[in-house]
Amino acid sequence: MTAISSVSQLIARIILGVILVAHGWQKFSAGIGNTVTGFEQMGVPAAGLAAPAVATVELVGGILLILGLGTRIVGIIVALVMLGAAIFAHLPNGIFAQNGGWELVGAIGTSALLLAGTGAGALSIDAILGKRRNANDHTETAGSTAVTA
Repeated sequence: MTAISSVSQLIARIILGVILVAHGWQKFSAGIGNTVTGFEQMGVPAAGLAAPAVATVELVGGILLILGLGTRIVGIIVALVMLGAAIFAHLPNGIFAQNGGWELVGAIGTSALLLAGTGAGALSIDAILGKRRNANDHTETAGSTAVTA
């Protein structure tokens, strides 16, 4: 992995993570009841369940992306949440966010999907844990003796 790839993934994770944390925090700080009402007005099904779930995914998922922990799984979950937001709330309004369109959820979802595909990069907790796992695997296999027939 090149240094530019590692730094690019780090920057993407941090920026996307901050955006997600801000949106999740906004949903909780405005009062989850107000978020439920907003979801209902946009036609989101099961708004009473969706609002706290989405707020939690955004807040916790954003923190995990910043840390680079569970990046591939978080990326898939965030991408699916943004797909749902596009389908249930934003597509009928066109592309532009100022009109309630899908451009923001599209950009967030695509960024999350990209991180799901590429992973967190070398500058992440995922990479540290991966190195530890690999080191443990090598330690265990180095001490064993292979028997061949």
